[in-house]
Amino acid sequence: MNSGSRLLGFSGPQVRGVSGLQVLLLVAAALAGACTATAREQGRLVPPPALDEPAGSRTVEVAVIAGGCFWGVQGVYQHTKGVTSAISGYAGGEKDTAEYDRVGTGVTGHAESVQITFDPRVVTYGTVLRIFFSVAHDPTELNQQGPDVGPQYRSTVFPVTPEQESVAKAYIAQLNDAKAFRGRVVTTVETGKTFYPAEDYHQDFLEMNPTYPYIVFNDLPKISELKRLFPDAYRATPVLVHSR
Repeated sequence: MNSGSRLLGFSGPQVRGVSGLQVLLLVAAALAGACTATAREQGRLVPPPALDEPAGSRTVEVAVIAGGCFWGVQGVYQHTKGVTSAISGYAGGEKDTAEYDRVGTGVTGHAESVQITFDPRVVTYGTVLRIFFSVAHDPTELNQQGPDVGPQYRSTVFPVTPEQESVAKAYIAQLNDAKAFRGRVVTTVETGKTFYPAEDYHQDFLEMNPTYPYIVFNDLPKISELKRLFPDAYRATPVLVHSR
């Protein structure tokens, strides 16, 4: 399923001019396409990383990850304690192709990504990755997440520092060695990539559109699983890009 069909969630400009019949058809498509994804969204609490960044005096750190549609991934980290900002965007490609419609073609090199700013005294980089692997997405799906298919939905960590790269690579190896999932973790680690924020209407999408079919069936279960598996890390009030 490409980016355009994901917008059966009726984001932004896609809503305008849609007839009642079209809405019903889109909702039906959402339900059909999301059924298997819903079952797959059951979280799996993976073990913590054996290697994590050492505690220090820093109060701000940035991480960039990609795990399918950025709406749900952003929502997960907006509900994570210690996170001060979670921005949807694109990483892996060039600046001039960092646009939703172009990224949706699957040929730009970009992945839908989330830039997470956090306080490492509250939540470590290793914990950010643990949440990523446990509830934010399925790391065993190659170039796909649920109903969304294509390299723009790949599972990727974009390290910001050499230390992050070491932690990410060691953690992926650890999870595979432990057979933490039924399938092999296919998450890639891509260095030297720039993050570009997505269009404004994508920001805070889950929080602003909690009844959209795509959000209901694919993303809200992730928030529930975050609360269930990481009760000490869960925050009920999300940190948003835009104040309401």
